[in-house]
Amino acid sequence: MGVFDNAKDAAEATGKKIGDWADDTKDRIGDRVDEAKADAEVKRAEGDVKKAEANRDATETKNEYKENLRD
Repeated sequence: MGVFDNAKDAAEATGKKIGDWADDTKDRIGDRVDEAKADAEVKRAEGDVKKAEANRDATETKNEYKENLRD
């Protein structure tokens, strides 16, 4: 029975190793997805800032124009 016990132990160790590898891979993929989501959120926020700056500049230009008309 020693050979069968050794084979069983080896199979269990291999199964555990494969399970650990699968869990690690799943975690890595999840980490990459989280990074991509964070990058997308940063890009969206940067776009919002640029839009707000453009609106601010347009308002300043409009107000300057109106002020010049008053003179």
